[in-house]
Amino acid sequence: MALQGNLHDFSAMEILQLLGSQKKSGCLVLEWNTERALVWVTDGRIVSTRAHGMSKDDPLAAFLIQTNRLSDEQFRGLLTIQRESGRDLEDLLTNGRYVEAGELAPLVERQILNDLTRLVRWENGTYRFDPNVRWPGAALVTLSMEGAMMEAARRVDEQKHFVGVFRDPHQLLGVHDLPDPNEPLSDEEREIFGIIDGQHTVAEVVQAAPLCEYEAYESLNRMLQAHWIEFVGRRDPGVTRVTPTAPAPRPDRHTPPRWVNELIVAAVMLVSILCVRFVASRVRVVHTFDPVTDVYAASDARDLRFAVELYARERGELPRRLEDLVEDRWLSEAQLRVRGYVVQYRLVNGGQDFELELSPDR
Repeated sequence: MALQGNLHDFSAMEILQLLGSQKKSGCLVLEWNTERALVWVTDGRIVSTRAHGMSKDDPLAAFLIQTNRLSDEQFRGLLTIQRESGRDLEDLLTNGRYVEAGELAPLVERQILNDLTRLVRWENGTYRFDPNVRWPGAALVTLSMEGAMMEAARRVDEQKHFVGVFRDPHQLLGVHDLPDPNEPLSDEEREIFGIIDGQHTVAEVVQAAPLCEYEAYESLNRMLQAHWIEFVGRRDPGVTRVTPTAPAPRPDRHTPPRWVNELIVAAVMLVSILCVRFVASRVRVVHTFDPVTDVYAASDARDLRFAVELYARERGELPRRLEDLVEDRWLSEAQLRVRGYVVQYRLVNGGQDFELELSPDR
C-alpha cells in the first residue's frame, strides 16, 4: 500500500526517518511546484536520489558538471550513448572511464547528501512512497538513514551560518596566510587557492570551485576561520572582471581528469610551502611528494577521510581501524590502498579525532 500526503503535515525528514526505522524498501517521490525529487530506499537505507538510466536533468550528471568532473560535451555524448544502449549513467561513467570505479561511490554519496540537504528544507509540496517500485540492479552505495539525516540537518544549520559570514557575495577574497605545511588539503581546496587572488568575489569563487555550492562555502568558511584567506574589498555588480577559469575535465579516457590544472596548482602550493619551511626552519619536513603523484594520493586520502567521517556520524564513534569500513561495507578493500604509499590510520585525542598519514612505499 502506498504512503502519500502533504509535506505541510509531515516533513521530508520525518517521512524518511519513518522509512528508515521501519526498514522499508521502495521509492519516495516528492514534488513542490515544478520541482520533483526521488529517494530510493532499500531495507531502510538510502541507495539513490535519481531515476535509473539518464535524463537531461539527472542529479548525478548535474553534480559532476558542477564539480568539474564532467564537461558539457561529455554530458551530451553520454546522453547519446544512453539513448542507444539504455544503460544507467553510473555504468556508463565507469565503463567509459569518465570516472574511475573507485572514485564514483564517494561522488555518488556526495551527490545524495547534496540532494537530501535541499529536500529537507522543503516546507510544502506532496509526497508518495511506493513499496512496489525498487531500485533496479545492485546499489553502488547504501547510506544509513539516521546518518544521512543527521548530516543533512547539520548542513542546513551550517548554511544558516554561512549566510551571515558570506552575506555579501560581491566581497573580494584574498590570501592572508599559507596553511601549515602539515595541514591536510584536498585537491579541491588547492584549486580554490588558485582562484583566490584578491580579484575574484565570493560568488565567482563559489561558481568556479570544483565543489557543489554547500561544499564550496564550507571550505571557504574553514579557510576564513583558519585565517588562510580574508576579505580584501568589494566589487560592485556589473564592474568588468576577469572570469575565473574552472579546471577542465579529462578530454579522453587516457588523460587523468583535471590533471593539468591540478599539477599547476599543486606545484604552486608545493613551492609556497617549501618557501614557508625555508623561512620557518623549525617546521620539520615529514614527507616530500612528487606533485603529480600527490594529486591522486590526496584524492584517495580525501575519499578515505570522507568515509571515516560518515562512519563516525552514523556510529557515534570513529572506527578503531580502517578495516572496519570494509566490514561495514562503507568501502571496498581496494579503496583502503593508495598506490605508491603506505596508509597509516590512528586515533588521537583519546579517540575523539584521527590522523591519516601517507608514507611513500619504498
